[in-house]
Amino acid sequence: MDPKSHTSPLTTAQASKLRGVLAERGWDLETKPYTIFAARKDKTTVAVYEKGPKVLIQGKGTGDFIRFILEPEILGEAKLGYEEETQPEMFAPHFGIDESGKGDFFGPLVIAGAYVDRGIAHSWRDAGIQDSKAISSDARIRALADVIRQTPGATQNVVVIGPGRYNVLYKKFGNLNRLLAWGHARVIENLLESRADCPRALSDQFANPALLRRALLERGRGIQLEQRTKAESDPAVAAASVLAREGFINWLERHGREFGVKLPRGASAEVKRIAKELVAKHSASVLERLCKVHFKTAREAAPDYFSPQS
Repeated sequence: MDPKSHTSPLTTAQASKLRGVLAERGWDLETKPYTIFAARKDKTTVAVYEKGPKVLIQGKGTGDFIRFILEPEILGEAKLGYEEETQPEMFAPHFGIDESGKGDFFGPLVIAGAYVDRGIAHSWRDAGIQDSKAISSDARIRALADVIRQTPGATQNVVVIGPGRYNVLYKKFGNLNRLLAWGHARVIENLLESRADCPRALSDQFANPALLRRALLERGRGIQLEQRTKAESDPAVAAASVLAREGFINWLERHGREFGVKLPRGASAEVKRIAKELVAKHSASVLERLCKVHFKTAREAAPDYFSPQS
């Protein structure tokens, strides 16, 4: 089956060349937030994102776009249909681990993991499961998370570290990388309860791998650990990123309803404004329930309550 969506890194020169190729061929070009450009033709859309840069292709014509435009004219190499030959490790049994929320003032840190083998990897790629950062729709995230959970033979685990617990752990560990290593290790240990035979775990590069090795308990110390940049191109890590994002947005939505406000993502001026409103309405201690209080936004929203060391 052809993929319904596909993401690929580009150089700046490749992004510029792709824009020219699409313009010459009558694609409708447009500007969207966070993109260098976006384009549409028939039932296929293309978005080239500033971060990376990277291209996201979606729609019925994704496979043909990759085969006849992206690979031969832009990338200069043929990969579609040859992934098992060029990247066999993606289809071998392994865990993928990823997280969501670490850069967001409001909400939890969510760490998720997923197991894949050859059949699961193909199934998820055909379903369009990819790095959650390339998916802007919450509805799409939830739909893909359901696909992951319903896949026969797949195993997943999600650890949601709410702000109250997060703030305690952050003080205990002293920095985010140690906290991430602890959370990744817990997910690996949990996955091994169901898939004790899994030989390898892959995650994005976030710290010295020795941190993660030391955080593993007895069950996990025999597993091969691998960290690399852009690990979300791997189907297991992509699935983990979707599950982690779902856990994060569900938490924000649930607690936003509880406090009668939409809790924004990130650490923007809007985030600071909402934090100040919550402090005015509920007292500064509410931020300890809803936020990661080591962010400077906590001190800016409630300077008398949060000292620079808190």
